[in-house]
Amino acid sequence: MGMEFRPYYLAREWVRMGYRVDILAADYSHLRTDNPKIDHDFHCTVEDGIRYHWIHTRTYSGNGAARAVTMEQFIRKTWCAAKKIAKRYRPDVIITSSTYPLDTFVGQRLRKYARKAGKRRGQAPPKLIHEVHDMWPATLIEVGGMSKHNPFTIAMQIGENSAYRKSDAVVSLPPLTEPYMKEHGLAEGRWYHIPNGIVEAEWENPEPLPEEHMSLLSELRSRGRFIVGYFGGHALSNALDVLLDAAEQTEIRGGRASYVLVGDGVEKQALMEKAKKLGLREVYFLPKVSKGAVPSLTEMFDCTYVGAKNSSLYRFGLCMNKIFDSMMAGKPILCAISTPDDLVTRNGAGVMVPSDSPEDIDRVVEEWEGLPEEELRRMGDAGHRAALEKYTYRKLAEEFARLFP
Repeated sequence: MGMEFRPYYLAREWVRMGYRVDILAADYSHLRTDNPKIDHDFHCTVEDGIRYHWIHTRTYSGNGAARAVTMEQFIRKTWCAAKKIAKRYRPDVIITSSTYPLDTFVGQRLRKYARKAGKRRGQAPPKLIHEVHDMWPATLIEVGGMSKHNPFTIAMQIGENSAYRKSDAVVSLPPLTEPYMKEHGLAEGRWYHIPNGIVEAEWENPEPLPEEHMSLLSELRSRGRFIVGYFGGHALSNALDVLLDAAEQTEIRGGRASYVLVGDGVEKQALMEKAKKLGLREVYFLPKVSKGAVPSLTEMFDCTYVGAKNSSLYRFGLCMNKIFDSMMAGKPILCAISTPDDLVTRNGAGVMVPSDSPEDIDRVVEEWEGLPEEELRRMGDAGHRAALEKYTYRKLAEEFARLFP
């Protein structure tokens, strides 16, 4: 359905390992490309052996009150049905995995009822695992500007604290969250870092590029241009305006780099207007491609760009999907994010520079323009090896499964 890939990839691997997996999910999310059509709560569909149970919630746009209502609907409906769910499915493991932490209360209720049912049958008590994708409510306060005294923020803080105190294990996608979680009640020995990853099969038979993309990229390569490529959303958080400022510096010094931005988003039109205003001749915008065509796209790049606005949240480290995709692509990564997490350089996959610094971006581009091809390939190969050795979803699912009873 698009965008929410991690739960599906992990669940698919667990099914292959012999587990039965049921996923409770709202029928609407703004992150999905397609949402299911259902006519009743707990409508069940099966995908690759995974049983999805859909809970009807309202639709919404943005991050306003309407989204909060869908959260309330999902939590309320699953909370009220917890006894029935626990009795019917008798889970051995319950994983609460949402952007917001309030689903921990449903998980705790499911565990209580499943424990009672299992005790009568002589089964071991179920294990509750809380998985953290985004740091809520810190994100609401530090990025969204919401007051820590806002009732919504307070509710999220109560949920977060409860999840850390009462879960048997906490899986964190960001790698540097353990001290923070311990401050909020997490017991020693219950923190685990399992990042995002890649699926090897998607890189073995990639989809071809659309003609528009292939034509432009082939033309740039025929002119001997060094292609700095970006793929993904065009939002303020991606710091693409900084990339345009770096492109301006590249053109001023007469560099041979061309900048290609592939994707869509709310800031795309503004970025195109800025490029036109700056008179940038070697900046190109292309429509987004399907996930299956990303390998074909990155094959045409000389390096990939990953950036973000400066934010205190990056003290928790990085867990962006596009970093792992860029590693798998075997291209050097220019990562412009201020963070103590050296994910890219630790794997020898490229260079990290501070956020919001076009000068540093252009400096690295200038250096890479002059490197021998084998030196660039060495960096790309290092990232590719790291992706295969550490970050395939098969390996990540096996690591996660070691937390199961």
